[in-house]
Amino acid sequence: MVSVYDFVEKVVVSGKVDKGVNEVTKAVERGVAKLVVVCEDVDPKELVQHLPILCEEKGIKCVKADSKEKLGVSIGINRPAAAVAVIDAGELDIETIE
Repeated sequence: MVSVYDFVEKVVVSGKVDKGVNEVTKAVERGVAKLVVVCEDVDPKELVQHLPILCEEKGIKCVKADSKEKLGVSIGINRPAAAVAVIDAGELDIETIE
């Protein structure tokens, strides 16, 4: 199994991700997201609480990460990222994520 952060870091190199709550929400609604990562340390929680529900409705795997700072670093930005959608996992298998 691969940690959420390692997986996302590798996807950035070989695949495609959308970052930020608005972009992730659009990707889920369009059905193009393969995996959604939602951070647990977002305040207020209302900003991201709709994403797991939306993912369940669309049949998209949704996993939690504990730190928006670490998630931001793993996608290569120097800002916190509350949510990330994997659009194309490249050569990676989404099922290997913890």
